[in-house]
Amino acid sequence: MTRPATAEVDLGAVRHNAAELRAAAGGAALCAVVKADGYGHGSVPVARAALEGGADLLAVALVEEALVLRDAGVDAPVLVLSEQAPESLADAARARLTPTVYTPGGIEAAAAAAAAAGLDRPWEVHLKVDTGMHRVGCDPADAVGLARRVLDAGLALGGTFTHLAVADEPDRPETDLQLDRFDGVLAALVDAGIDPGLRHAANSAGLLAHPRSHLDLVRPGIALYGLAPRPGVDGGLDLRPAMSVRSRVTLVKPVAAGEGVSYGLRHVFERDAVVATVPLGYADGVTRSLGLAGGCVLIGGVRRPIRGVVTMDQFVVEVTEGPEVHVGDEVVLLGRQGADEVTADEWAGRTGTISYEVVCGFGPRLARSHRG
Repeated sequence: MTRPATAEVDLGAVRHNAAELRAAAGGAALCAVVKADGYGHGSVPVARAALEGGADLLAVALVEEALVLRDAGVDAPVLVLSEQAPESLADAARARLTPTVYTPGGIEAAAAAAAAAGLDRPWEVHLKVDTGMHRVGCDPADAVGLARRVLDAGLALGGTFTHLAVADEPDRPETDLQLDRFDGVLAALVDAGIDPGLRHAANSAGLLAHPRSHLDLVRPGIALYGLAPRPGVDGGLDLRPAMSVRSRVTLVKPVAAGEGVSYGLRHVFERDAVVATVPLGYADGVTRSLGLAGGCVLIGGVRRPIRGVVTMDQFVVEVTEGPEVHVGDEVVLLGRQGADEVTADEWAGRTGTISYEVVCGFGPRLARSHRG
């Protein structure tokens, strides 16, 4: 018998969210970011649903992620968001991907891969500019020179873009500063007689909170999956969480007052209690400290506190109060049951992280089920 645990993904919610984001972007093209296996939701079914919902193209972090899409028959344009190792670019050229460049070496490698692939037209690349996040991208002062190198190498400049560091904090001034720098780069390219191609800067937070960043194309990631980039930063849209995580109770047993539970016996019961075991653990993505931080699950439509540390394969829930719990009862870690709901934002807030890490953290041992 398979383990009674699954992450269920509502593809109807993904389609709905894509349509909402497309409308919010105005006339800008919608690039659905499906890296990291679609933020843990399954890149192939999510990509198809996003395209059905109105996305024009897709984006990934790695050539290997894009090849998974191509192997599944997804033929939409795919942007690879950072420079790749030269040995990956041959595959990128053959798969008709759009690579990102921001160094002379990256441009040379892309030109060599295009030549080796024998493409029948100049290979389009996008130039990434570092306007303030300081992760990857070229210095704004180098953008014109690098764009010329792109064209001189026989490549086509299909787009110019940047990435926003604090767009999920709308009151901070750095986003406008980044966009000012980006405007300067775009103007310098035009003054040099170079068409920057598609201009883009907006991640989910940019799309939702900074209309100025919409430009020609927006690149929502987390919002596509129905989660705000920060609680309250949702642009007033009807975003619907696409993932729920469910399991089943595998054991119910009494524990006497004064006894502890789980590794380290970090939780000691002050009175006689009843506990239930759930067959998921930190190897599946359930944060080890979730119970110690006050995390709960839903059983029988009632919140039940996780007790002690989450172990590699299982965790323990106190079910002393509320309706009686039995082996086989449904356990909701994320999602709705009855009138209550446990959200990724709640989980993230308890464990000091963000909803992105929560949904991306569910590992391959946790089966994915797609509906809609």
